[in-house]
Amino acid sequence: MKIGFIGTGVMGNAVCLNLLKADHQLWVYNRTKAKTDNLVAKGAVWCANPKEVVGHADLIFTMVGFPSDVEQVYFKENGILTTGVKGKYLVDLTTSKPTLAQKIYDEGQKLGAKVLDAPVSGGDLGAKNGTLTIMVGGDEATFNELKPVFADFGKLAQYFGPAGSGQNTKMANQIMIAGTMTGMTEMLVYAQKADLNLEAVLKTVGGGSAANWSLSNYGPRILKGDYTPGFFSKHFLKDLRIALDTAKEMKVELPATTEAKKLYEILVDEKKLGDLGTQGLIKLWWN
Repeated sequence: MKIGFIGTGVMGNAVCLNLLKADHQLWVYNRTKAKTDNLVAKGAVWCANPKEVVGHADLIFTMVGFPSDVEQVYFKENGILTTGVKGKYLVDLTTSKPTLAQKIYDEGQKLGAKVLDAPVSGGDLGAKNGTLTIMVGGDEATFNELKPVFADFGKLAQYFGPAGSGQNTKMANQIMIAGTMTGMTEMLVYAQKADLNLEAVLKTVGGGSAANWSLSNYGPRILKGDYTPGFFSKHFLKDLRIALDTAKEMKVELPATTEAKKLYEILVDEKKLGDLGTQGLIKLWWN
């Protein structure tokens, strides 16, 4: 299939590699061109802007950092929706605002495009291994048409309902992760203060009812002093803010998630460590 991909950062680059492995033709754009070099070396074609990507591809994926970036690539100068998209598939993999997903869907419908919001979960390893979980909102018929492509980089693609439903599901996912990340961090802080063997603690806790993805994937990285981003802390803070803003609109109080947001605000806004992975939260206690 002729696929365009906009946003080739840590996650997007890995997804593109899996699409190339599946023998799709690929056109790519990223604000930092060097982040597409490895893809071009494997057969992808560089484009100068999102509009140019649309001109070549039948299916366009976007995977950028913030809702403002999504607005830019869809609506601003040389954006996706500034050119002919009739009959094309537009799929946003970014974790973004449910209301923005609905806006893109509505505008895409007017122009004859088929639009999905499809944020993913699984981190850098899931993207690399092609085992991401994909949460989809939009028209179910469009979802069914793209299931074979989702299978090229994900282990599970689940449809949840109208436009914005994928983003709301991802918010639920991030609310859960907020709890596991803070729990893992405080567990390690406590265990160290109690002078326990931390490797043994990880193995033991991970083998019981406290086992979770954050513990098994990020715990070992912390013990190695590895804070490289499987998922940037600044992006996770963005997600928590979206989740809490959306919860407020729905008149739902989430006190634990609110506390997690405050901790990540210290890490990202005060300590300026937003480019660390989410496991960098431990640095609020450990130097």
